Amino acid sequence: MTTMGWIALALTIFGAFAFAAASIFQAIGARRSTGMANTLRHPLYLLGTFLDLLAWGCSMVALSELAVYLVESVLAGSLAVTVVAARVILKSRLRGIDVVAVAVSVVALTVLAMSAGPQETVETSTMLRLAFCGAAVTIALLGWAATKFAPPGVVAGLAGLCLGGAALVGRALTFPEGAFDSLGSGVLTVLTSPLIGALLVFGVAGMVLYADALQRGSVGPVTAVLWIAEVIAPSAVAVTFLGDTVRPGWEMLSMGAGLVVVIMAVVLATAPATTATVMAADTSRPALEPAPARPALPAAPAPAAPAPAAVRPRSERIIWWGAPPIWVPPERRRPALSGQSAPALSWAPPERQPVWAQPQPSDADSTEIPRPAAPDFPAYPDVPRFPEPDRLRPWHDLPTT
Repeated sequence: MTTMGWIALALTIFGAFAFAAASIFQAIGARRSTGMANTLRHPLYLLGTFLDLLAWGCSMVALSELAVYLVESVLAGSLAVTVVAARVILKSRLRGIDVVAVAVSVVALTVLAMSAGPQETVETSTMLRLAFCGAAVTIALLGWAATKFAPPGVVAGLAGLCLGGAALVGRALTFPEGAFDSLGSGVLTVLTSPLIGALLVFGVAGMVLYADALQRGSVGPVTAVLWIAEVIAPSAVAVTFLGDTVRPGWEMLSMGAGLVVVIMAVVLATAPATTATVMAADTSRPALEPAPARPALPAAPAPAAPAPAAVRPRSERIIWWGAPPIWVPPERRRPALSGQSAPALSWAPPERQPVWAQPQPSDADSTEIPRPAAPDFPAYPDVPRFPEPDRLRPWHDLPTT
């Protein structure tokens, strides 16, 4: 590998770390804000977006010197950096299989870097330009249709093809000599290049389709399908049509290392740390579905509640040191509810009533109550109450004195 190749490899590795750092910053920014608008304006989220663009630019520069399979594999290895950084910064759970996947990914990427041979500049023909432009429009239209009818896995696969197509366009993008001698000629060259249009269509469509797949599907499977489509298909196209080469004798090792990197990316895509970063950074998905509006019941309008009384500034004094003072409660007035005021106390004379309405005695008072008859004997103890004949007395035979 030449000196420019090593510089391009360093840019690719920097891009992988930048992608991982962007995911972490976007996750932190999304957690520290509420609502999509506030999240998009958060400084950390903006920093993550800047790092995404910087990493993408580094990968485009590296594709002029390195093979597509090497650049895409190194970028797929950014998941390993994301998992480790999420464990340290976001305190996400790290499984044992994630540790093994990170270690295996590092070894496989090292083998890929050693197997990459010197790459020649791609001769871009008119047919190749038309093929890239047609592929960009076709995949973008298929992705738009997939968002309406297809499951999230298909949308994620098309998103991976779009991002991989952007890498292929970056590999084939060349400009004639002297195109950037002046500012005007450089701007004209960029605006009239069909590959620049294909690059923009591939990039924008890939990001939109990936966001749609994340909204409707699970994070792990969607990310796994994305990296499989983004690494395998473009690498095969680049080796077949763009002339990407491998060092002699390293063909099988390079192919095996590429497959291992893809498999480890699939494993790391299902890690809890990846789920935490992607779900926190996905701000377009609401936490809960809005409840349907219910019609209000007809009722009389309630009186408006009075505004609370303004609190006097510094009405309470808090002493944080020294002996506890005697606390005097502040003067507070409870605002009265609006309503009809209570009548004041007053004296009113009773109304005059007619005579017949006055209380009358009962009719029972006019009826005489019979009284018991008085006894017909004198009230003396020595006089018998009732006269008895002598013959009935037990001593009637005694002589009288």
